[in-house]
Amino acid sequence: MYLSWTAGRLDRLHARIDAARAALDAQLVRRASVAMELATSSLLDPAASLLLLDAAHAARQADDEQREVAESQLSLALRAVFEEPEQMAALVAEPGGEDAVRELTAAVRRVPMARRFHNDAVRAARAVREHRLVRYFRLAGKAPFPLAFEMDDAPPPALTPEGAPA
Repeated sequence: MYLSWTAGRLDRLHARIDAARAALDAQLVRRASVAMELATSSLLDPAASLLLLDAAHAARQADDEQREVAESQLSLALRAVFEEPEQMAALVAEPGGEDAVRELTAAVRRVPMARRFHNDAVRAARAVREHRLVRYFRLAGKAPFPLAFEMDDAPPPALTPEGAPA
């Protein structure tokens, strides 16, 4: 009875990981799409647009092995482009800039939450899979060992509530 319950629990945890990974992927794609849209909107200076467009394109095209690095590079590019509060204020002052900043802010803020949900699900599944009975009876079946998604997801200070332009 205990083994059956544990196998069911492990199956639910793996389903939770899959759902959390899908949500994380959706948020990462949304962030890269918004960054690409902003980079091509001519609201930014050419150098910032090129930097942001290159990082966003690399993040969207990265394969699974390079995804964490590419997403971290996009975070670095976002911080580099939106480092100066004055630049953010100038962007907001442009026609359509306020909507673009609002959309980017929402996308950037959702990524750490989605990553945290995914990594929490991974941590819970790993804890169950490390139990001796789970290993001895191979209750995980052929499911791959869950891996956390590690990336630099710190938002630019100008896109946080503390650093937002007034």
